[in-house]
Amino acid sequence: MHLNTKKTILVLAPHTDDGELGCGGSIAKFCKEGHDVYYAAFSICSKSLPAGMDPQTLAIEVARATKELGLKKENLILFDFDVRRFKEFRQDILEELIKIKNKINPDLVFVPSPTDIHQDHQVISEEGLRAFKNCSILGYEMPWNNVTFNTRSFIKLEDEFIQKKIESLHQYKSQEHRTYINDDFIRSLATIRGVQIGCKYAEAFEVIRWII
Repeated sequence: MHLNTKKTILVLAPHTDDGELGCGGSIAKFCKEGHDVYYAAFSICSKSLPAGMDPQTLAIEVARATKELGLKKENLILFDFDVRRFKEFRQDILEELIKIKNKINPDLVFVPSPTDIHQDHQVISEEGLRAFKNCSILGYEMPWNNVTFNTRSFIKLEDEFIQKKIESLHQYKSQEHRTYINDDFIRSLATIRGVQIGCKYAEAFEVIRWII
């Protein structure tokens, strides 16, 4: 598959902010290049927010964050499956994924790495492969969840795309306490991945399925 022609790209995020953390720079790059980019988040974590906080907080924040990356408003798809209970709703999630597949027929799909140990991330990775087995699929990294991670694919990124990734994560005011929502961490990881392939910045991915 070559990305020098317009493609339809789908990012699957178990929870809001996972897509930005895993491949936010690449999303910004793809949007600028004119590809059709879709983002589906399977939980807005409404039941996990502190008491008194608007249950729509993360729905609002993910809309702002993906807009920062250049995503069209109509290309953001949100669900609200209960956090840490995705395994109970595995079949429902698969059916939603198949609906998305039938609607947009993506060329390239991003999912959490198969080595991600978070239970919800595992479900999206596994059901994503089932639903999109005829598509190219890349697994994105979340180092705090990955026991191992095979850096087999890289997307080179310019400064502007890393800055967009950082700015998008700034939209998650409710998540600022997370250690990985951190400018230095985001830039450092992108630097490490860039060094691996001889450029300034990059994001790395596991190749789950690649169709040429």
